[in-house]
Amino acid sequence: MTSITLVRGDITRQSVDAIVNAANSSLLGGGGVDGAIHRRGGPEILEECRELRASRYGKGLPTGQAVATTAGKLDARWVIHTVGPVWAAGEDRSELLASCYRESLRVADELGARTVAFPAVSTGVYGWPIDDGARIAVETVRAADTSVEEVRFVLFDERAYEAFAAQTR
Repeated sequence: MTSITLVRGDITRQSVDAIVNAANSSLLGGGGVDGAIHRRGGPEILEECRELRASRYGKGLPTGQAVATTAGKLDARWVIHTVGPVWAAGEDRSELLASCYRESLRVADELGARTVAFPAVSTGVYGWPIDDGARIAVETVRAADTSVEEVRFVLFDERAYEAFAAQTR
């Protein structure tokens, strides 16, 4: 059974097998978690992302999918990039958000990763309400058929931490 751990802090400082990046579809870096991972991880991550764009993902990584690269200078073996959906009040995109977590765990299993650090995907600039994002993340991880032993949700602020804590009590 996969254990779930909550950490308030910086995902780029985690020592795990794989760090999940809340990427944009271009895979070429951005703001928030994505920018922080690229800055701290160094140019090796961007180089592999460019190779993925030139080969398999010419139009970008589709929302809800996941792909791995090196972790560069991060204290991890891999970065698993996933593209979360932008929240929309008039459209239920929760299955796409759940897919980010499922697909990231599938990629982690393919890599042999046993510890995986996730951010709260889509809850930043993509506008997903944190309470609902936490519910979807925790429910999806709990239901996943995975060999990952520990999923660590690394939450940037107290509000996000409390939202995830409410789902894991």
